[in-house]
Amino acid sequence: KKEAEKIIKNLIKTVIKLAILYRNNQFNQDELALMEKFKKKVHQLAMTVVSFHQVDYTLDRNVLSRLLNECREMLHQIIQRHLTAKSHGRVNNVFDHFSDCDFLAALYNPFGSFKPHLQKLCDGINKMLDEENI
Repeated sequence: KKEAEKIIKNLIKTVIKLAILYRNNQFNQDELALMEKFKKKVHQLAMTVVSFHQVDYTLDRNVLSRLLNECREMLHQIIQRHLTAKSHGRVNNVFDHFSDCDFLAALYNPFGSFKPHLQKLCDGINKMLDEENI
């Protein structure tokens, strides 16, 4: 539980810092272009997460892990000029956890204890996709 709280805290801190940088026009043209690519990659990731949930036994852990790691690398490039090594460590902490293939296998196990949590997560992602927020 303590590790989960740390991951969520790191996720929230990263998102808030990214939003502050964006709202204060701190990104240069290259970073803004990369941000657009990042948004598209996150959209692709969201659709993949939901798709693997909707159809049992279709999970390809390597696909999800690869998408997550591509998002991580883009995010590191976007924040490189702006945030500290500690912030980069937070990004790694979040992505290391969620891109772990064993974690993904447990999360998507149709008979596992995470099934109701994955359902809630996918419901939220679907809502965001429908509202074009992701």
